[in-house]
Amino acid sequence: MAGPLKGLRIIEFAGIGPGPFCGMMLADHGAEVIRIDRVSGSRGGSMPVTRSDVLARGRQSIALNLKSEEGVALARRLCASADGVIEGYRPGVMEKLGLGPDELLSDNPKLVYGRMTGWGQNGPYAPYAGHDINYIALAGALAHFGRQGGKPTPPINMVGDFGGGGMMLAFGMASALLNVARGGEGQVIDAAMTDGTAVLMSMIHGMRTMGVWNEDLGSNMLDTGAHFYDTYETADGGFISLGSIEPQFYAELRRLAGLEDDKDFDAQHDRTQWPVLKDKLTALIKSRTRSEWDAIMEHTDVCYAPVLTMSEAIEHPHNKARETFVTVGSDTQPAPAPRYSRTVADVPQPAPLPGENSDRVLRLLGMDDGEIASLRESGAIA
Repeated sequence: MAGPLKGLRIIEFAGIGPGPFCGMMLADHGAEVIRIDRVSGSRGGSMPVTRSDVLARGRQSIALNLKSEEGVALARRLCASADGVIEGYRPGVMEKLGLGPDELLSDNPKLVYGRMTGWGQNGPYAPYAGHDINYIALAGALAHFGRQGGKPTPPINMVGDFGGGGMMLAFGMASALLNVARGGEGQVIDAAMTDGTAVLMSMIHGMRTMGVWNEDLGSNMLDTGAHFYDTYETADGGFISLGSIEPQFYAELRRLAGLEDDKDFDAQHDRTQWPVLKDKLTALIKSRTRSEWDAIMEHTDVCYAPVLTMSEAIEHPHNKARETFVTVGSDTQPAPAPRYSRTVADVPQPAPLPGENSDRVLRLLGMDDGEIASLRESGAIA
């Protein structure tokens, strides 16, 4: 792969969710990511193992038996040849395998060792299982997703797994690798989804401290409390989104929606009037179809967009113009992001099947066909 991380080698111990997302980000931007899969062919979780696994794209895969001494020794050799390692096991698992930070950093003092967990490497919750919904709950984010009178609603698993987890680990890896390139030593990155989610809430914490954020669900400008920042159903069952916060954008909304003469809408920031204004806007938006509202409000400064499904987003002219989606194998997937003016990323390769590149990876370590055949016969690789 081309990209600004070209020349870096990352060893990824196979997992699910945020760890693979971090590996995908690094691979998308040019790093050589070698994934250590299980000899069973499973990667954990309930997701099937196929070439359509977006989070596993752009990798090479070697399948090692980490329950065998030979398999662990091979993993250790791979990590000694690498710039970075990422793993997403519970605290202590890698240490039990003999692949913890002490061992791998003693082999390779310049190694950046990235650890992805939900609760972190320490703390009362650290030893226990959890998922995105639990991590964002404890971090103080989930309580603020939802509508007034409803209950907290998880935003799929965008916030904990990917924003507060995998993306934070990718940033940490890039930062620590840059530090090594500038003469620093290797180190361990403790990326906890609770910590990352809390960081994502920084602006909201600031608003709360300044007294402009109410902790009651769905009562604020950005959490569907305001009539000018919400989604609305259209006559054909579609939805549109409005984000007309600033006065000039709000004025444009009123002009295009035919609300200039309705004095009730003068009270944009009077929270006591928001429910009444939302009812009025709800009825108005439902009087036309989504395509009719597109014709009125697209390409204006209303701060408007239709609410698209994934399949609709792939076909939208703006996304097509920017090539936001690319074809990987036979599948349409999100393109690597962000983009660079010089170190342009390649279109990713489809996900490998577990162990598909075992021989090639072992040859990178200088092994010959006889040694590889012996390892396969012993069950150390698959």
